[in-house]
Amino acid sequence: MLNDRIEYRWLDAFRRVFELCKLAPGNQVAILAETQSRDLNRSLARLALAQLGIDAFEVIVPTPAQTAPVPVRSTGASQALNGHVAALEALKHATLVVDLTVEGLLHAPQLPEILGSGARVLMISNEHPDALERLVPAREDEPIVRAAIKVCRGAERMHVTSAAGTDLVVDLTEARTGGVWGWCDKPGMVSHWPGGIVVNFPRPGSVNGRLVLDVGDINLTFKRYLEHPVELVVEDDYVTAIHGSGTDAELMRRYLAAWDDREAYGVSHVGWGLNERARYEALTMYDRRDTNGTELRAFAGNFLYSTGANEVAGRFTEGHFDLPVRNCTVRLDERVVVDAGRLVGSDA
Repeated sequence: MLNDRIEYRWLDAFRRVFELCKLAPGNQVAILAETQSRDLNRSLARLALAQLGIDAFEVIVPTPAQTAPVPVRSTGASQALNGHVAALEALKHATLVVDLTVEGLLHAPQLPEILGSGARVLMISNEHPDALERLVPAREDEPIVRAAIKVCRGAERMHVTSAAGTDLVVDLTEARTGGVWGWCDKPGMVSHWPGGIVVNFPRPGSVNGRLVLDVGDINLTFKRYLEHPVELVVEDDYVTAIHGSGTDAELMRRYLAAWDDREAYGVSHVGWGLNERARYEALTMYDRRDTNGTELRAFAGNFLYSTGANEVAGRFTEGHFDLPVRNCTVRLDERVVVDAGRLVGSDA
C-alpha cells in the first residue's frame, strides 16, 4: 500500500517532534534500533536530527531469537538490549535515546537504568510514517494530558461502566500514574509518539469486576476489531474467565493459555485516550506490517484496559493485550471524565 522511501513531509514530521524535545547542538543523541526495526524510520530520524545540527549515533543490535510459545506483538517490553552491556552504557551517556526497537522500551528491564542516568527516551512507535505524519504532537496536547494525570493522582477509585455490561472497579491508591503527550524535553523522561493518553498501573489486588468487549471494540495484539462480544471476569487483578462464543473469545483464550503463565492474565494498566486527532477507524487503512496500533490506544474517549507487565504490582511477562473499549463511562471517585465514550474534560 505504501512505499518505503524518504518523503519530505515525513522528514518534516520527525524534525518537528525533535524540535519539541528542545535539543541543542552538542547534545548526544542515540538512535537505538535492531535488525528488524523499520529502516525507513531509522533514516528519517537520522536525517531530521542532522537538519537540526545534531550529530546522532546509532546503536543497532540483533533482533533476539524467538523464545515465546506464540508470536509477540506490541508489548512495550523489548528484549533487544538483553546481554548488550556495552550498548546499554552508550545509551546511558546520551542526552536523548530515540527508541526504534520493534516492541519498545516502556517495560524493558533496562529502562530504569537508562532514565536513572539522566537520559530521556522517546519511543517512536513501530508505525509507518504515514500514520506518524498525521499524529505529530502539538504543544497544546501537554496541558490536556497533565490535567488528566492530576485528576487520576487525586482519586482513590476508578469505576468503569457501559451499556454493554462493563462494571469494573479499580482501587487507585498507591497506583503509579503516567501520561504521554508525544515528546520528551527533560532528563529522566520517557514518552512515545503517537501520544495522547493517561494510564494507571495499579498495586496488587486492585482491580475487580467485569469488562465487556462489544462488537467493534479492538484487540490490538491481534490488530482486529471484534465481531462478537467477549466478557472478561476480573478478580483481584487477574482474568479468571473469558465468556463468549465467537472467534474473538476463542483467540483470546488460546493466546493467554499458550503462555502457561498466570501473570499474562494480570492487569497491566488502565486509562483512557485523549487524542482528538487519533482515529478509531485507522486500523482498517493499513496493512498489518505497517501499523503498531498506537493510534487506537490514544483515540479520544476510549477506555484502555491492558493485560501483562505491571512493575508496580511486581509482574513481568511478554504476554500482553491492549484492549481499547468504546462507549464506556469512566468515573474517578464521583467525577465523570469519560461519558459513554466522550471526553468530559480533565481540567483540575
